[in-house]
Amino acid sequence: MIDLYYWTTPNGHKITMFLEEVELPYNLVPINIGKGEQFQPEFLKIAPNNRIPAIVDRDPTGGGDPISVFESGAILLYLAEKTGQLIPSDLRGRTEVLQWLFWQMGGLGPMAGQNHHFSQYAPEKIPYAIDRYVNETGRLYAVMNKRLSEPVPGSKAVREFMAGEYSIADIASYPWIVPYERQGQNLEDFPNLKRWFEAIQTRPATIRAYEKAEAFKAEQISPDQARELLFNQSAGTVKH
Repeated sequence: MIDLYYWTTPNGHKITMFLEEVELPYNLVPINIGKGEQFQPEFLKIAPNNRIPAIVDRDPTGGGDPISVFESGAILLYLAEKTGQLIPSDLRGRTEVLQWLFWQMGGLGPMAGQNHHFSQYAPEKIPYAIDRYVNETGRLYAVMNKRLSEPVPGSKAVREFMAGEYSIADIASYPWIVPYERQGQNLEDFPNLKRWFEAIQTRPATIRAYEKAEAFKAEQISPDQARELLFNQSAGTVKH
């Protein structure tokens, strides 16, 4: 059984998408970031960066004590290796998936996150910052669109997914494309990305994962709460 410490953010959706896709049993433990539950000592023991998601695997491969994992990319990789699903076993296929997983973790997620911050939450609208991150988000969309326009090696067919078969590389990126309108993007400008997005959107596991979030929809945080609890942290926030 996997305990998933979760809230309805793009990074939280990644893990429910994976778990629903492989049908691995899990227990959903909501961490209401709008109420500051991410700072509870019990949660910090498994997620020292006070961010969701995090997991505790109570039945790790090989047995032994439970294993806790934080950071969404690390969790996806851990679960893919645990189940032997959604990541290739061969060197070249695995490398393809990992580079696009790390691309999302280092690029698409942080840049789209800054896009959200300056356009949606910042008390002062700074045109330079908004333009900077909207443009960078658009550039990253274009990178994905170009990738998905390339032919599959040895075939004339274009890529259906980012790295061969459907994988954790796709799961990592999809939730960050869902709020494309808030990011100042139009999927019609990226036809191959739009095709990929719609293919994942209609997967039964994706539908089930997003249905899980509906139970918490009424508890979404306001911009004021977000500024107080999510964006006003400093070194002093970390308790020694």
